[in-house]
Amino acid sequence: MSIEYNLKNTVVIGGGIVGICCALYLQKKGFKVTVVDPSEAGESTAKWSCGQMAVSEIIPLSKKGILMKIPGWLLDQQGPLALRPSAFPSIIPWFLHFLNCARESRINEIARSLASLTQHVYDDYAVLLNDCPDKDLIGTRPILELFDSADDIEHEKKYLELRQSFGFKHQILNEKEISDLEPVFTGKFKHGLLFKDWTAVKDTQGFIAALTESFIAKGGERIRAKVVTLREENNRLSQVLLSNHQIIDLDYAVVAAGVGSQLFSKQLGIDPPLAGIAGYQVVLPKPEVDIKHSTIYASGGFCFAPMSRGLQIGGTIEFAAAGAKPNMKRAEIILDKAKKVLPQLNTEGMEFGVGYRPFLPDTKPIIDMSSRLPNVALAFGHGQLGLTLAATTGRLVTEMLSQQPPQIDLTPFKANRF
Repeated sequence: MSIEYNLKNTVVIGGGIVGICCALYLQKKGFKVTVVDPSEAGESTAKWSCGQMAVSEIIPLSKKGILMKIPGWLLDQQGPLALRPSAFPSIIPWFLHFLNCARESRINEIARSLASLTQHVYDDYAVLLNDCPDKDLIGTRPILELFDSADDIEHEKKYLELRQSFGFKHQILNEKEISDLEPVFTGKFKHGLLFKDWTAVKDTQGFIAALTESFIAKGGERIRAKVVTLREENNRLSQVLLSNHQIIDLDYAVVAAGVGSQLFSKQLGIDPPLAGIAGYQVVLPKPEVDIKHSTIYASGGFCFAPMSRGLQIGGTIEFAAAGAKPNMKRAEIILDKAKKVLPQLNTEGMEFGVGYRPFLPDTKPIIDMSSRLPNVALAFGHGQLGLTLAATTGRLVTEMLSQQPPQIDLTPFKANRF
């Protein structure tokens, strides 16, 4: 433990996967850490994800293939992307930034920046998982991606080559190879990819809960409440006031509250175009199908994710106005599509869920220090890479707060880059 930091009270705002990884790395450095979050451990956006360590998912959402599909998706409310009319006015600035990221030079630049983070994922998680009693929280099987036609893979060729240029591996699969890996898909798919350097967690909810238990076992505190007020003194953040009327004095803070981080933007001196994009999922506790690998059905726009609590199926996303109620019909759409692939799915006891992914238009997170309150670190906007990048973000935040030279150039992740 670092003696230098063992009296530094640090509050992490947000107890999801990014927040708890920041807390664990700070704790290892010797900071005294309190995590504040209104939900139970594990009940966060990352719970409602496919649970993949998507280390080569470095191509931004603005890639040209996606841009060409968006108009059709928006007109088809059954498609993998939907836009509620009420969201349209507020989302225009976000889309303008998004379109600015569609140039080939920007795509290559973003991919390079994200690769600088994802290349460290497994090493950074190993530091944290070593302290967890369950040594099998992350699986070892690679990830499958399935397509309806060879043309679908051909359209991805340029981006696969870009991923490969950063050292990430893939293998093109034929019908027999798909069937050998996943017999349940025999006769259904002839074209696929195997991402050998991806894997998936055993259970998204359990993964976050296990890391939280490790944090608490080593003396960390987690408070179920909302941060309602940031109090300043001498141009620094000095206290947080919680919804339970508790006041916490602090030396440092980390804002890692996903979409909720935007509530503090003005006081932090930033104005990022952060959108909370709803991702819908359904969990089948007794699916009565045996899927061994987390499997993306790219042409269908969703993923089969086997977990210890059941088979999670999800991937459809929706732009909605801030505060809009979830539209669980989106989860029903996913389930209907999944049953067309696997009609034998047992839906008894199914559970629907939604997570609001904090997306920035360039698909990169913010990992930075507040320019206005210099004792506050910013760690949000990870989009669909929250689970993948959480441990690396935690290490980098700890380096920033302990004033160590960062091992990665953080310029591409500055809060003011927009």
